[in-house]
Amino acid sequence: MKVKVTGSNLCQDTLYAIIKLKEKGVQVDFQNISVDFGALKAFMKIRESSSLYDQVKENDGLGIPLFELEDGTQTLDLQEVLAKA
Repeated sequence: MKVKVTGSNLCQDTLYAIIKLKEKGVQVDFQNISVDFGALKAFMKIRESSSLYDQVKENDGLGIPLFELEDGTQTLDLQEVLAKA
């Protein structure tokens, strides 16, 4: 299984998620918004247009890490991804 993880190397939750995914044998495609403006731009487009971020915005959150599964499903829930791995 391959999962695209959009987040930041400065974010504890992102780093934790990457470690847990790799422990389960998941191939991780890490999109680091802290060092890659292309990744940041793509993330902001998703964040501004996806209903996935409605509650995050209400709570003034950033909403990382973002997980995208091979079938295109996007989620903010690491446990959901781990259950499918």
